[in-house]
Amino acid sequence: MLSKNYPEHDINKVFDIFEETINKGGVSDKCGAELTLINKLFAAMPPEASEYAMMMLHGTPGADLPKQAQDIMPLYVRFMNLAEYLEKVDSLRVVPSSLSTEEIMRRHEMMDSLEEHEKMFGAQLLGYQFNEQSDDKIEAAPEEESSEEGSSTLHLMNAAAPVFACTDPVKTAMFYEDHLGFKATHLSDEKMPHIRLVRDNIVIALVESPVRIAPVAMYELIIYVTEPMLLYHELKASGVKMIEDLPEAKASENAPSNRQFVFEDIDGRKICVSQSTEIV
Repeated sequence: MLSKNYPEHDINKVFDIFEETINKGGVSDKCGAELTLINKLFAAMPPEASEYAMMMLHGTPGADLPKQAQDIMPLYVRFMNLAEYLEKVDSLRVVPSSLSTEEIMRRHEMMDSLEEHEKMFGAQLLGYQFNEQSDDKIEAAPEEESSEEGSSTLHLMNAAAPVFACTDPVKTAMFYEDHLGFKATHLSDEKMPHIRLVRDNIVIALVESPVRIAPVAMYELIIYVTEPMLLYHELKASGVKMIEDLPEAKASENAPSNRQFVFEDIDGRKICVSQSTEIV
């Protein structure tokens, strides 16, 4: 539980308070790096992100924050962890002339709890970590399985969903559930009422339209998979209409394009399933 009187809306003043406590000493060697990392990440966020952090600092539970704040909850957790740690360090600096047994036990518990706070210091946060050799002090944390160039940027986009216009979205949703293994959620309370289809990492939004919009490309959706064979046989067994069959792996070795198959949904959309060579 925090006890200091922090400014209402100025997170920079809060960081000044943190830095002042750190400069007094008696903190973990990684404490300054933790402050720099958190400060830099808040600086890269919209102003609302800092305002939500101040709300938490003044007692608003994380569960009561808007969804956009909950999406970056790890940042708020680390922010609050640092605040609580520095308050404890500041409190332990003051040693009364006499202590009761209860006060001694409380101080021991507080000292023991510092180690739990320090475990977070220096750990990756939202894909970034502190680097003493870097001019900016923070850099993208190395990804275990990624060869994509440009992956050092801060990921502010989490997912995308193509929007399919349907004359009967419910009928389309039933096809995707029964034949393609998607799960449907009806979202009538949003600004654009739609049916959300989800399977694995694929999300599709179905909206009602008096006419189906004619496609302007060969396919209306491309789904990338690591190994298309299992999905191909699953969809064929479900009675999905194949427009282009999956070639044998051997025959595709010298092909000019990715190994793929194309199926048609209940509305006539041609959807391509293409083999991705990237590790995901």
